[in-house]
Amino acid sequence: MGKLACIFPGQGSQYVGMGQELFATPWGKEVFQIGKETLGEEFIRILEEGPEEELRRTSNTQPAILLTSIAAWRVVEEEGIKPDYFAGHSLGEYSAYVAAGSLSLKEALLIVRKRGELMEEAAPEGQGAMAAILGLEAEKVEEACNNAQSEGIVGIANYNSTGQVVISGESQAVEKACTIAKEFGARRAIPLAVSGPFHSPLMVKAGESLRSYLEEISWQNPRSPIIANVDAQEIKEGRAIVDSLVKQVSSGVLWEQSLRYLGAQGVDTFIELGPGKVLSGLVRKTLLKVTALNCEDFSSRKKLLAYLKESR
Repeated sequence: MGKLACIFPGQGSQYVGMGQELFATPWGKEVFQIGKETLGEEFIRILEEGPEEELRRTSNTQPAILLTSIAAWRVVEEEGIKPDYFAGHSLGEYSAYVAAGSLSLKEALLIVRKRGELMEEAAPEGQGAMAAILGLEAEKVEEACNNAQSEGIVGIANYNSTGQVVISGESQAVEKACTIAKEFGARRAIPLAVSGPFHSPLMVKAGESLRSYLEEISWQNPRSPIIANVDAQEIKEGRAIVDSLVKQVSSGVLWEQSLRYLGAQGVDTFIELGPGKVLSGLVRKTLLKVTALNCEDFSSRKKLLAYLKESR
């Protein structure tokens, strides 16, 4: 049996009513209660009932996904599962730090609410955009972005998997880069419904503003290494976390590189904890001969636990 990594989803995986079954478990109830006490009744109402456009607001989406992810983690942790590594996609990196014991759930909820607000404020609506480029190697997408710089700032926000890259920046520059990418042979260029140009240089100010909040936390060393988005390397010490998370706001998410690193360390089982199965799909696209399972409700939990019981 190889090694095990727990991975946590980022923005885009949310849906109204997510996590309800997990929140009904004894461990999930505890997590839910902390969410309610920390962010209030209105936040819980949006999580449970919507409307969807309110849940999609970055300052609501981020704590909502984190809360659901930690409910999933607690359910798995209760079974005595001890991962060798943790990783999270963008916002998911905060869930990873909570699971690894580097900060409390309450601290994380307040930080990601603030992170969401700062990211919303960083670029006025309509000024920034993001798009997914499919079927074109990352080097070519980088070239398309460089060639579109005459229209403004644009660069790679997420290296998700081979043939799936997300770009981010000023609206006109993103549009131009999409056109060039298609000329280079991209299969599709899909504009994303997001409220800002995340993981682009337009977010530098948001990252720097976040620093003072991150510095208020007494970060603990993670109980297993976290793979950081900014460089796909291990973080083992609490003091390295702040700089990494400040940079993360305006840097590309090296997700494919993080998965390849984990594969090279002998990880052959990935558990995605939180809403959706986006990351499980990216794992399967990136690494051969690995198992990717998720936990977001009772049926996925049952399947996951049965697999782990059998294989370990």
